[in-house]
Amino acid sequence: MTSPDYIVDIEGVATPGSPTPNKGATRLQGRPWLAVRWQCCSTYSRIYRNRAGSAYEGRCPRCQKSVRVGIGPEGSSNRFFEAS
Repeated sequence: MTSPDYIVDIEGVATPGSPTPNKGATRLQGRPWLAVRWQCCSTYSRIYRNRAGSAYEGRCPRCQKSVRVGIGPEGSSNRFFEAS
């Protein structure tokens, strides 16, 4: 038998012999994020860039306090921040 009689396409997994990943794997490469230590509840979480690409936005996982970190030309190379 030279080729299988069925093809299984699993989202996020490249097919053998394909030079580029399928659509699902491209989506799984990840979204830009920042790590935040929430002083209000002494916990950590990630906040993600918004759809407009203008800021990182998120909420404390315990008390739901929100934070917005703007993105600008004079930004920071830091990836870890504290929110009070």
